[in-house]
Order: sequence, then structure tokens, then C-alpha cells
Amino acid sequence: MIITTTETIAGREISETLGVVRGSTVRARNIGRDIFAGLKNIVGGEISEYTKLLADSREEALHRMTQDAQKLGADAIVNLRFTTSAVMQNAAEILAFGTAVKLK
Repeated sequence: MIITTTETIAGREISETLGVVRGSTVRARNIGRDIFAGLKNIVGGEISEYTKLLADSREEALHRMTQDAQKLGADAIVNLRFTTSAVMQNAAEILAFGTAVKLK
């Protein structure tokens, strides 16, 4: 599956647009990470626990979006975008979405 943030794929022609595909996950922080993050906030620097949590969340959302595209018989996803939103205190949704297409 080709996935790109552009609306075209270099060297390939889109023959059919299948529609919007999406994948999401909702993740919550945990108390262990919060304690470490609080300490890290005092001294400064990257909070690697949250960086990893968000990276894993993006990968899961991307995987679910790809599965959605495969159900439609897509060869590629163009215009990939990510968005995030708070759904409750200490929990956020990561959403990946794009347009599923068939290629010639």
C-alpha cells in the first residue's frame, strides 16, 4: 500500500477514487508516566514516555486506516493527514485519514 501526504503519486496515475478512509485510537496516560513527566517538567527536556506513547498511537491509527483502505480494494492512500483531540481529561484521540485510490 502506497501512502503519501501529496494528492498525486509520482510516476503513477490514479484511475479511481474510492473515498475517505480513516483509522483512530484513543490513548490515556498512566500514573507512572505522569509522575516521571512531572519530574522531567521540573528539570526540562523531552518527555520520552509521552513521545513514545504518541508515536505508538500514530502507528496504530495509520495501521487501522490502511486496513480500512484494503477493505475498499485500494492500491494507495493519498492526502494522508493526522489530527488529535482531547476526548476527556488525560485521554486523546489520534486520527489518521486520507483518500483511498486505485492506480493504473
